[in-house]
Amino acid sequence: MNTCDVAIIGAGPYGLSAAAHLRTVKGLEFRVFGEPMSFWDRNMPAGMRLRSGWSATHIADPHSSFTLEAYQSVSGNRFAAPVPLDQFVQYGLWYQRQAAPDLDQRMITRVESDPKGFRLTLQDGEIVNSRRVIVACGIRPFAWRPPEFQSLSFPFVTHTSEHRDFGKLAGKRVLVIGSGQSALESAALLYEAGAEVEVIARSHRIHWLQGWASKTLHRRLGKFTARVLYAPTDVGPAGISQLMARPDLLRRLPRELQDKLRKRSVRPAGARWLMERLQEVPIRLGRSVVSVAQAGERVNIRLDDGSERTANHVLLGTGFRVDVSKYEFLASDLVQSIRRFNGYPWLKEGLETSVPGLHILGAPATWSFGPLMQFVSGTGYASNALIRCIAGKVPALKGSRSLVVDSTNEWRMLPRLW
Repeated sequence: MNTCDVAIIGAGPYGLSAAAHLRTVKGLEFRVFGEPMSFWDRNMPAGMRLRSGWSATHIADPHSSFTLEAYQSVSGNRFAAPVPLDQFVQYGLWYQRQAAPDLDQRMITRVESDPKGFRLTLQDGEIVNSRRVIVACGIRPFAWRPPEFQSLSFPFVTHTSEHRDFGKLAGKRVLVIGSGQSALESAALLYEAGAEVEVIARSHRIHWLQGWASKTLHRRLGKFTARVLYAPTDVGPAGISQLMARPDLLRRLPRELQDKLRKRSVRPAGARWLMERLQEVPIRLGRSVVSVAQAGERVNIRLDDGSERTANHVLLGTGFRVDVSKYEFLASDLVQSIRRFNGYPWLKEGLETSVPGLHILGAPATWSFGPLMQFVSGTGYASNALIRCIAGKVPALKGSRSLVVDSTNEWRMLPRLW
């Protein structure tokens, strides 16, 4: 019979990191399914750069062997932060060849409960039985389209995750909706590709990351103090960053406080290096869209101040809203068995759902383990938590960059600045 102990569905950063860590567990039979780095390669625009800093862009592995520096050394490619998307994809593909060389690129079409665990159906009809299933399928199904735009679709309205080449919109008038990194960087890329661009956002201001205040703080207080205030995972402002890097501590806080800290850490914002590239792009703040209508080959938008805009295309930089029921490969009865809150799975230790043996990594784990799970830098915590659950402990590996915090003694190490 075609069986294994663990099946990993997804071959992006979280799935690949989980595979690298599972290889440290002797006697464990696991398989990884999916196309490597497919979302990053197909659903993000060419020319994009990663917002996270260098230390937060490594995909975690147990020996710290598969770092960006290691990839640069063997490939001869030289780049610095902000890391170009194409180089990150190539880094991920190199990581996959090291950590999951036996990757099965067939898609999983269905996952069902089974008396001995789970029954997986592959795209060609093959059946695999596994005691555990790790879902690491990313955010592709969760792209958010505000209700005002539901009636229109391609070629008039698209989401930022539906584009690879903005050159196709050269010479067109494009309205970009949103004030976060995706919206702002897409606006810059569209303008540089030759489109006429305008950004419209409900926010009354753009929050720029790594601004003059943090640079001044780093310069005045020095590298040591900066390291105390900011965790290398690069999620959250001063002080709060250290707590966001420690999900086991964060989840002990009252729920209301967790939610406030999460919103403070991942509010819509843009990298400061985008400011210069957007100088010629008009940005209309504090405005909401009240109606959208097709007008021949164009789109007409009316704003809440009564003004109107007409464009060839509307690009939604409106982010993602997690709803695990949108993972279509999960059988409906299995989804109904997963305890959820507003679409997020309610996860316990090891990022395990209320269905024993079913784990969900990445952005869907945000509600249970904090915003670190939305970023590549969360792969270290997620993979180590998984190993603790499956093998009972994390192997003591010299030089590992993976951050593991599971003791209340760590409270005394956190600066009391938030």
